[in-house]
Amino acid sequence: MFGLILLVSCTLLAQNRPTRSWTFAVSGDSRNCGDIVMPAIAAGVHKSGAAFYWHLGDFRAIYELDEDMSPPAELGLHTKPLDTPTYLKDAWPDFIARQMVPFGDLPVYLLMGNHETIAPMTREAWLLQFADWLETPALRAQRLKDDPRDHKLRAYYHWMERNIDFISLDNSTTDQFDADQMKWLHAVLARDEASPQIRTIVVGMHEALPGSFSSMHSMSESPLGDKSGREAYAALWHAHDAAHKRVYVLASHSHFYMDNIFETADWKDKVLPGWIVGTAGAQRYKLPPEATPAQHAQTNVYGYMTATVTPNGEVSFAFERLSLDDLRAISGANYPEPLIRWCYENNHQ
Repeated sequence: MFGLILLVSCTLLAQNRPTRSWTFAVSGDSRNCGDIVMPAIAAGVHKSGAAFYWHLGDFRAIYELDEDMSPPAELGLHTKPLDTPTYLKDAWPDFIARQMVPFGDLPVYLLMGNHETIAPMTREAWLLQFADWLETPALRAQRLKDDPRDHKLRAYYHWMERNIDFISLDNSTTDQFDADQMKWLHAVLARDEASPQIRTIVVGMHEALPGSFSSMHSMSESPLGDKSGREAYAALWHAHDAAHKRVYVLASHSHFYMDNIFETADWKDKVLPGWIVGTAGAQRYKLPPEATPAQHAQTNVYGYMTATVTPNGEVSFAFERLSLDDLRAISGANYPEPLIRWCYENNHQ
């Protein structure tokens, strides 16, 4: 009887394992020029055949007018001035209409960035505005599978797809990760470690965990963020080291592309594969001076990462850079050439 049960279990595991490679796509920070850049990202993601797109936060600037909604005066486009109350009312609906609609029926997973909580915006308002993306049948089913009594909408969540647990964390404010989110994360990882079906864990968040090459613009900026971020990193390392799971960590917040972000003195022999991809339209930042050629860092670029998952759960990431012609080809019919060129050439520190 035991042998029969083992045979059935092994058969079910084999049936759940993918038999061919597949892809997903990810990037973050689409404020400032995202209305021009994100449609080009969506076109590239569709062309890649990705199963979904993951947005790591910062949809609109909020503290100032985004240039794609209110073009710089020096361009001489004579557009109607946009007043602040109208901008704040339209900012998130504009993001949905201009940046989400181009993805069509492709699943899109959204994370909260720090700009989503700049006053007068709040986490509660964000949850209401983007509930359609947070309360999908798949996410709701996963939440209730974890805890049948859990009917609360949160800015952090996870879903399982083809033997991978995808975990979205909320570190958009300095009080995160709070005790509730850490308790939830430890529970999710404990189930992953015990599960023979889950072989890979991919974690996405807005701000990078502490100890990265972008530590000056990360969770290390607040005492609680640094403490809880290091606790989260240790938990992810345990899943990798003790439970032999493949673990990958993704973030944006810094407006450039960089890989190998945890190959620092902070983590020494406990280096997890990590990336920053804040290249979806936001004002581009200067690279950290401590970055080395090993980080393959790029700035003053727009683009996204494609992730290719092999049948054994290994994930390889490649940065897909967008050219000026890519932006023109997709957004040229909706935006004037001077604004597209300004976004490509001048949207940087």
